[in-house]
Amino acid sequence: MPKSTFPRDRFDELPAETGRVGAHRAENPHMRGWVVFLWAILATIVLIAVGIFGTLIASGRIVLNPPPSPTPTPIETVAPVVDTTYAVIVLNATSEEGLATQMKDQIVAAGWPADSVTASGAGVTDFAETTVYFAFPEDEAAARGLAETVLGGAQVAQSDVYQPADDPATADIDESTTKQLVVVIGLDRTSNPPSPSATP
Repeated sequence: MPKSTFPRDRFDELPAETGRVGAHRAENPHMRGWVVFLWAILATIVLIAVGIFGTLIASGRIVLNPPPSPTPTPIETVAPVVDTTYAVIVLNATSEEGLATQMKDQIVAAGWPADSVTASGAGVTDFAETTVYFAFPEDEAAARGLAETVLGGAQVAQSDVYQPADDPATADIDESTTKQLVVVIGLDRTSNPPSPSATP
C-alpha cells in the first residue's frame, strides 16, 4: 500500500525543549488550606456569639423591645393662703400647761378675730407632732397658710373628726359645713419633748 507523503512545513519543526503546553496554572494547595481554616474560625466565632445572644434573650437578660418607662406624675401641692375667715380650735395634746393659750395669742396676733379662736385641752397628753386638720379639700390652702405662715411649720392633714355635726334644731344653719381649722399641739412644741406614743 503506497504511503502518502506531504511536504514539510513550519508545524513540523518543534523546539527540543517545549515544557508544558496548554496547561492552566493550578492553585497553591497550602494557601487554600489556610483560607479554609480562617473561614472555619470565623464561622465558629459567629455561631458562639449567636448562641450567647440567644441565651441572653431566652433568659430575659436582654429585652429587644423594652416597654416604655412610665412618666412620673408630678404631685400637685396647694399654695398656702392665710384666710382669717376660718374659725380655729387649738387643742393642747401635751402635758405642758399653757401651750394652747400661747398658740391662740399667736394666731390672734396674725390677724384672726379673738372670738373666732378657742383654746382647750385634748384627750391625750403625748401627741407626737403639731398638726393642722381641715375637713374639706377646699380648706387645704387655708390649713397650709395657718401651718406654714402663722405657726412657722406644722403638719397638715385632712380629717372630719373635729367637724361638728348638723344640728336639726337650727334648720337654717348647717353646722357640718362650718369653716374651721383645728390645731393639735404636739410634743414637738414642748420645752422637753418626751418620746411620742399616741394620737389624739
